[in-house]
Amino acid sequence: MRTLSSRTRRGFTLIELLVVIAIIAILIGLLLPAVQKVREAAARATCQNNLKQIGVAIHNYASSNQDKIPPGMAGWTPVSGNNQYPGGNFHWHLLPYIEQGALPQTLQTGGIYYTWGAAGSVNGQTTSTAVKTYRCPSDPTPSGDGARSNNAGGWPVTGYFRNYFMFDTTDAIQTSGHHWTISKFTIANFPDGTSNTVGVVERYADLLPNSVSGSQYSGLYTHHGQDRAHWGYSQWAPVYGQWSNGVPQSGVKPQQAAYYLPNSGHSAGVQVALMDGSVRGVSGSVSANTWIYAITPDDGQPMGSNW
Repeated sequence: MRTLSSRTRRGFTLIELLVVIAIIAILIGLLLPAVQKVREAAARATCQNNLKQIGVAIHNYASSNQDKIPPGMAGWTPVSGNNQYPGGNFHWHLLPYIEQGALPQTLQTGGIYYTWGAAGSVNGQTTSTAVKTYRCPSDPTPSGDGARSNNAGGWPVTGYFRNYFMFDTTDAIQTSGHHWTISKFTIANFPDGTSNTVGVVERYADLLPNSVSGSQYSGLYTHHGQDRAHWGYSQWAPVYGQWSNGVPQSGVKPQQAAYYLPNSGHSAGVQVALMDGSVRGVSGSVSANTWIYAITPDDGQPMGSNW
C-alpha cells in the first residue's frame, strides 16, 4: 500500500519580507521624482496658459477701448466727473476678456468694483465662481478655497500682477483717500516695443511674514486702490528703493520669498507675460540692469545678452 507523503508549505521568512519591502521602497524613491517633475511640468504649462490668457485679454481690452490698456489701481467707484479713471482695478477690467464677464456684472449691481475670486458673499452679493486664470497651481500660499488671503478680511488674491511702469504711470488721488492710476501708454505706443516690455509677472499670492519679507502686508490683493500705503503690499511695484534693484527669484519657497520681487515655485524660472501677448521664462541669473530694461517701457535701452 502506497502512502502519500505530506508536504509542509513554507511561508516567507522575515528577512525575505524585509528585502521585498526594501525593493519596493527603492522603486518608489526612484519613481517619485519623475512624478513630481511631471506634476510641475503640468502646473507650469497651466501657469503659462494663464499668463497667455491675461496677455491676450489686455489686447482685447485695448481693441474695445480706443487702444487704451486697463487701468492699474482704481477705487471702489469711478472718479466723479472724470471718465478717464474708471472704477475697478486691473484684474476687474480684464474679467470680460477671460470669459468671466458675468462676474463683474453681478458684483457691480451691488456697487462692488473689485475682483472677488472665490465663493462667498460680499456686501450682500453672492458669488460662486473662482477665477482660476488668476491663480498659479504651483502657488500654495492662499488659504481656504485657494483664492483668498490669510488675513482677517479674506481679500481675494492673485499670483499674477501688472508692471507698475506700464499700467500706473498717471495717477489721481481723491480726497476720500482712494487712489486711482491709469497708463500714459496705449497698446500702439510702447517706445521700446511690445516684445521687449514685461506686462505681467508672477509672484506668490499671499506671503505671510517671514525672515525675508518681514511684512504682514504682502498679499497681492485684487481689491480697490485706497491710499498710497497700499503700494507696499497690494501689488508688485518695482519703484521703491530696493524694489528697483532686485531680480526675479526662481524656485524659491514662500518662507524665503521677498514680497517686493517677482517669484514663484517654478524651478525653471519665473514666467512673465510680455506686452505683445507672448509668455517667456526669466531665470534668476538675469542681471539687474537687463531686468530694469525689460520692465521699463521707454528707457530706450537694448536688452542684455542674458535676457
